[in-house]
Amino acid sequence: METTVIDQQTQETEIEAIKQVIARLEHSQRNELPEEFVALFRADAIWTTGHGKRLTGRDEIAFFTHQVLPGAMKDSTVTYEVADVLFIRPDVAAVKARAQYLTLEGEPIGNAGTPLYVMAKEDGQWLLVACQNTEVLAQ
Repeated sequence: METTVIDQQTQETEIEAIKQVIARLEHSQRNELPEEFVALFRADAIWTTGHGKRLTGRDEIAFFTHQVLPGAMKDSTVTYEVADVLFIRPDVAAVKARAQYLTLEGEPIGNAGTPLYVMAKEDGQWLLVACQNTEVLAQ
């Protein structure tokens, strides 16, 4: 199998663009903006929530998001940090993040999350394609 390698400068530029998508994801959740959240997904995306619910396609993701996001951040908030990026191809990346749920005062609550996002670059924009949220259980 032949792999395509991208140069260091291009890789850094793409990682920064990917981080911006994750920042928009955080912003949309923290501010309870379902349309902004849903716009980050490709039309045929699949997503498994942190509680194991499988959602297929942007319409199903939108329906779910409109049910749960409004009001979800009234007592808490969340931060996301990109931990690792693996370029599968120059236009496809596996992105591992850290999610931390916080009180409105910024104190950690509950278990952290470790989502995995497979992203694809289409028409110059990185989109979420296949996502799996996973809770990190305390050891």
